[in-house]
Amino acid sequence: MKDQLLTLPNSLSLLRLVLVPCLIWTAIEGISSSFLWLLGVCFLSDILDGFLARRLNQVSVLGARLDSFGDILTYAAMILGLHQLWPSIFNEQAVFLFSATMSFLIPLIFAMSKFGEYPSYHTVGAKVAAVLLAPSYYILILVGADIWFRLVVAIYLLVAFEEILITLVLDAPKTNIKSIISLILDKS
Repeated sequence: MKDQLLTLPNSLSLLRLVLVPCLIWTAIEGISSSFLWLLGVCFLSDILDGFLARRLNQVSVLGARLDSFGDILTYAAMILGLHQLWPSIFNEQAVFLFSATMSFLIPLIFAMSKFGEYPSYHTVGAKVAAVLLAPSYYILILVGADIWFRLVVAIYLLVAFEEILITLVLDAPKTNIKSIISLILDKS
């Protein structure tokens, strides 16, 4: 599909981008309930934008990039929110938060150095990790159980490894790749 800005899926990604400053503001102001509600809207828009893009046949490079930027900024706001609103949980999970951040940065830097642009692979593994992130974050905050959060971080580390492999295999940038296996089979 041609890259059109004003499609329903792109509008949901743009909504997420607009909500990020609101998330940051509620975190800085210490309004934890509003932060969690806004974060829930961001998570819901993240799930719906990709689903609707595929369902409405509105998948595009622009949409993939908007979604990726929305993800990056939402995840950064989540970490800031954890630091501002729940500092003891932040401190307890610091190693896992660092690992999650590196699982994003290392594949990004690797792909940027090879292709000179932001990768938007959107693998199945990344989608699974993203869907599991929301409940694990809420369980961590509201119940204090960290095992699910730590498992999701482990999944993100596997996703990072797969994204590095994808970058190694690709000759040129490409978006929306199911997995390293599908990429290798497509190249055969």
